[in-house]
Amino acid sequence: MTPQNKVVAVTGTPGTGKTAACALLKGIMLIDLRKVAEEHSDLFTTDEERGSLEIDPLDLRGLLPAAKGVVVIEGHLAHLMDPDMVIVLRCSPKVLRKRLKARGWPEKKVQENVEAEAVDVILLEALGASKNVFEIDTTEMRPKEVADAIASIIAGEKAKYRPGNIDWSGEVLDWY
Repeated sequence: MTPQNKVVAVTGTPGTGKTAACALLKGIMLIDLRKVAEEHSDLFTTDEERGSLEIDPLDLRGLLPAAKGVVVIEGHLAHLMDPDMVIVLRCSPKVLRKRLKARGWPEKKVQENVEAEAVDVILLEALGASKNVFEIDTTEMRPKEVADAIASIIAGEKAKYRPGNIDWSGEVLDWY
Protein backbone atom coordinates (compact mmCIF):
# COMPACT_ATOMS: atom_id res chain seq x y z
CA MET A 1 0.00 0.00 0.00
CA THR A 2 1.40 3.39 -0.94
CA PRO A 3 1.50 6.18 1.67
CA GLN A 4 -1.51 8.02 0.21
CA ASN A 5 -3.65 4.92 0.68
CA LYS A 6 -5.21 4.31 4.07
CA VAL A 7 -7.71 1.63 5.04
CA VAL A 8 -9.75 2.61 8.09
CA ALA A 9 -12.01 0.12 9.85
CA VAL A 10 -15.07 1.55 11.58
CA THR A 11 -16.29 -1.24 13.80
CA GLY A 12 -18.31 -1.83 16.94
CA THR A 13 -21.10 -3.88 18.39
CA PRO A 14 -24.29 -3.79 16.30
CA GLY A 15 -26.32 -0.71 17.24
CA THR A 16 -23.41 1.60 18.07
CA GLY A 17 -24.04 3.81 15.03
CA LYS A 18 -21.55 2.60 12.41
CA THR A 19 -23.84 2.60 9.40
CA ALA A 20 -25.56 5.91 10.15
CA ALA A 21 -22.28 7.75 10.83
CA CYS A 22 -20.35 6.28 7.90
CA ALA A 23 -23.16 7.22 5.50
CA LEU A 24 -22.38 10.87 6.35
CA LEU A 25 -18.64 10.72 5.62
CA LYS A 26 -17.65 12.85 2.64
CA GLY A 27 -14.91 12.26 0.06
CA ILE A 28 -14.10 8.79 1.33
CA MET A 29 -14.73 5.47 -0.38
CA LEU A 30 -17.00 3.40 1.86
CA ILE A 31 -17.17 -0.39 1.87
CA ASP A 32 -20.16 -1.79 3.76
CA LEU A 33 -19.16 -5.28 4.93
CA ARG A 34 -22.79 -6.31 5.40
CA LYS A 35 -23.50 -5.60 1.73
CA VAL A 36 -20.36 -7.44 0.60
CA ALA A 37 -21.34 -10.48 2.69
CA GLU A 38 -24.95 -10.38 1.44
CA GLU A 39 -23.79 -10.16 -2.20
CA HIS A 40 -21.75 -13.32 -1.62
CA SER A 41 -24.08 -15.04 0.85
CA ASP A 42 -23.81 -18.28 -1.10
CA LEU A 43 -20.23 -18.58 0.21
CA PHE A 44 -21.33 -18.56 3.85
CA THR A 45 -23.61 -20.64 6.04
CA THR A 46 -26.57 -19.27 7.96
CA ASP A 47 -26.96 -19.46 11.71
CA GLU A 48 -30.67 -20.23 11.85
CA GLU A 49 -30.98 -19.49 15.56
CA ARG A 50 -29.53 -15.97 15.21
CA GLY A 51 -30.82 -15.34 11.70
CA SER A 52 -27.39 -14.23 10.49
CA LEU A 53 -24.58 -15.37 8.24
CA GLU A 54 -21.63 -17.23 9.74
CA ILE A 55 -18.71 -15.46 8.12
CA ASP A 56 -15.05 -16.39 8.09
CA PRO A 57 -13.23 -13.02 8.22
CA LEU A 58 -10.45 -14.31 5.94
CA ASP A 59 -12.98 -15.29 3.29
CA LEU A 60 -14.68 -11.90 3.62
CA ARG A 61 -11.35 -10.07 3.35
CA GLY A 62 -10.74 -11.80 0.03
CA LEU A 63 -13.98 -10.33 -1.35
CA LEU A 64 -13.09 -6.68 -0.71
CA PRO A 65 -12.61 -4.52 -3.79
CA ALA A 66 -9.24 -2.94 -4.51
CA ALA A 67 -9.25 0.72 -3.58
CA LYS A 68 -7.02 3.77 -3.58
CA GLY A 69 -6.95 6.76 -1.28
CA VAL A 70 -8.74 6.76 2.05
CA VAL A 71 -11.11 3.81 2.31
CA VAL A 72 -13.46 3.17 5.22
CA ILE A 73 -14.57 -0.40 5.81
CA GLU A 74 -17.70 -0.37 7.96
CA GLY A 75 -19.06 -3.33 9.89
CA HIS A 76 -18.74 -5.27 13.12
CA LEU A 77 -16.00 -7.42 11.52
CA ALA A 78 -14.13 -4.49 9.92
CA HIS A 79 -11.31 -4.63 12.46
CA LEU A 80 -10.48 -8.13 11.15
CA MET A 81 -9.94 -6.91 7.56
CA ASP A 82 -6.27 -5.93 8.12
CA PRO A 83 -6.84 -2.15 8.21
CA ASP A 84 -4.23 0.54 8.83
CA MET A 85 -6.41 2.09 11.53
CA VAL A 86 -9.37 0.90 13.60
CA ILE A 87 -12.07 3.15 15.05
CA VAL A 88 -14.32 1.31 17.50
CA LEU A 89 -17.71 2.85 18.14
CA ARG A 90 -18.99 2.22 21.67
CA CYS A 91 -22.38 2.69 23.32
CA SER A 92 -23.70 2.34 26.84
CA PRO A 93 -25.18 -1.16 27.22
CA LYS A 94 -28.44 0.37 28.57
CA VAL A 95 -28.84 2.54 25.47
CA LEU A 96 -27.64 -0.24 23.18
CA ARG A 97 -30.33 -2.57 24.55
CA LYS A 98 -33.01 0.00 23.65
CA ARG A 99 -31.60 0.46 20.15
CA LEU A 100 -31.46 -3.27 19.43
CA LYS A 101 -34.93 -3.91 20.85
CA ALA A 102 -36.25 -1.12 18.61
CA ARG A 103 -34.92 -3.14 15.66
CA GLY A 104 -37.16 -6.00 16.73
CA TRP A 105 -34.28 -8.32 17.54
CA PRO A 106 -34.98 -11.42 19.66
CA GLU A 107 -34.11 -11.00 23.35
CA LYS A 108 -31.34 -13.62 23.18
CA LYS A 109 -29.59 -11.77 20.34
CA VAL A 110 -30.04 -8.43 22.13
CA GLN A 111 -28.56 -9.83 25.34
CA GLU A 112 -25.62 -11.40 23.53
CA ASN A 113 -24.71 -8.08 21.90
CA VAL A 114 -25.24 -6.02 25.06
CA GLU A 115 -22.95 -8.37 26.98
CA ALA A 116 -20.33 -8.19 24.21
CA GLU A 117 -20.37 -4.40 24.43
CA ALA A 118 -20.24 -4.42 28.23
CA VAL A 119 -17.06 -6.52 28.30
CA ASP A 120 -15.31 -4.75 25.40
CA VAL A 121 -15.27 -7.74 23.00
CA ILE A 122 -14.74 -5.78 19.79
CA LEU A 123 -12.32 -3.32 21.37
CA LEU A 124 -10.18 -6.20 22.65
CA GLU A 125 -10.27 -7.94 19.26
CA ALA A 126 -9.28 -4.65 17.59
CA LEU A 127 -6.38 -4.13 19.99
CA GLY A 128 -5.20 -7.65 19.16
CA ALA A 129 -5.40 -6.97 15.43
CA SER A 130 -3.94 -3.45 15.17
CA LYS A 131 -1.61 -1.05 16.94
CA ASN A 132 -3.57 1.92 15.66
CA VAL A 133 -6.91 1.73 17.54
CA PHE A 134 -9.24 4.51 18.67
CA GLU A 135 -12.66 4.54 20.29
CA ILE A 136 -15.64 6.89 20.30
CA ASP A 137 -18.47 6.84 22.85
CA THR A 138 -21.55 7.30 20.66
CA THR A 139 -24.07 6.98 23.51
CA GLU A 140 -25.25 10.59 23.41
CA MET A 141 -24.01 11.57 19.95
CA ARG A 142 -26.00 12.12 16.78
CA PRO A 143 -24.76 10.39 13.61
CA LYS A 144 -23.31 13.67 12.24
CA GLU A 145 -21.29 14.14 15.43
CA VAL A 146 -19.98 10.58 15.17
CA ALA A 147 -19.10 11.12 11.49
CA ASP A 148 -17.25 14.32 12.42
CA ALA A 149 -15.31 12.46 15.14
CA ILE A 150 -14.40 9.69 12.66
CA ALA A 151 -13.23 12.29 10.13
CA SER A 152 -11.15 14.08 12.76
CA ILE A 153 -9.40 10.83 13.73
CA ILE A 154 -8.66 10.07 10.08
CA ALA A 155 -7.29 13.63 9.71
CA GLY A 156 -4.92 13.11 12.65
CA GLU A 157 -6.78 14.08 15.86
CA LYS A 158 -6.07 11.00 17.92
CA ALA A 159 -5.20 11.91 21.50
CA LYS A 160 -8.75 12.26 22.83
CA TYR A 161 -9.86 9.01 21.18
CA ARG A 162 -7.20 6.67 22.54
CA PRO A 163 -8.68 3.41 23.84
CA GLY A 164 -9.20 2.86 27.53
CA ASN A 165 -11.40 5.80 28.44
CA ILE A 166 -14.74 4.03 28.11
CA ASP A 167 -15.77 1.73 30.95
CA TRP A 168 -19.17 0.10 31.27
CA SER A 169 -18.32 -1.89 34.42
CA GLY A 170 -20.62 0.29 36.55
CA GLU A 171 -23.56 -0.65 34.35
CA VAL A 172 -22.64 -4.31 34.48
CA LEU A 173 -22.57 -4.21 38.27
CA ASP A 174 -26.14 -2.85 38.18
CA TRP A 175 -27.22 -6.11 36.51
CA TYR A 176 -26.62 -8.00 39.75
